[in-house]
Amino acid sequence: MSESEVHDEIDLSTPEAESSAHIEEISFQSENYMLKGTLHLPKKVDHPPIIIGSHGLFSDRQSPKQIELANLCNEQGIGFFRFDHRGCGESEGEFREVTTFEARCDDLTSAVKAVRERGDTGRWTGLFGSSMGGAVCLAVFKRLEIDSVITLAAALRSGPILKNIQNLEEHRDIDEKVDLNRLRFDMSEKISGIHHILIFHGDSDRVVPPSEAHLIYQKSVMPKRLIMLRKGDHRLTVPENHEKFIRESVAWYKTCYIERKHR
Repeated sequence: MSESEVHDEIDLSTPEAESSAHIEEISFQSENYMLKGTLHLPKKVDHPPIIIGSHGLFSDRQSPKQIELANLCNEQGIGFFRFDHRGCGESEGEFREVTTFEARCDDLTSAVKAVRERGDTGRWTGLFGSSMGGAVCLAVFKRLEIDSVITLAAALRSGPILKNIQNLEEHRDIDEKVDLNRLRFDMSEKISGIHHILIFHGDSDRVVPPSEAHLIYQKSVMPKRLIMLRKGDHRLTVPENHEKFIRESVAWYKTCYIERKHR
């Protein structure tokens, strides 16, 4: 499948909406934990569509990818909410004690609810998830009636990830940081029907096998698109891959939103 089959070209030059944004630090509850987040709303756009980001296992809302994605989304009249999962960043909870796959799903569900209950955001909701955050986005997509989702280096099954992480020198102490048994998941039979999905994966990812991206693509339905990033690693350190990810992500969200408006 070519990259252009389900993707119209979008002009990402300066839009009519003002590029500056209103940025607000907000708190919301997820079960017994108070979580912290940063909401980016484009100025002079009433009730904009909103993207909610779910970060990777050891990351937080200060992820450079999410910040850059939020800024460019704002320039295109799209809002963005990035938050710290429980036990991460400024959110409550001890990381090892509170970090489970199910807890991450609950946090994202609470974040979507918090954003939708505001009076200054639109109903159209997109998700972005990196690594484990991508798996979390896939897990809640249908339940929350999400309009569009982008994943980066996501997996459907935890087995290959946990095995690879344990073999990496930089994660030899992972057992001390987190209970691996509480991170296990398998969504292979649970994501059929996910739509409006853009999947990014590096072909040299040593943490999440690229085969996971192909499996996600196979089980999802149109509109869908898979972009394999040449010489791409798990952290997206190749500048050309990073630039392509940001550019194509914003274009995808905008295309999906425009399509929904014109139905």
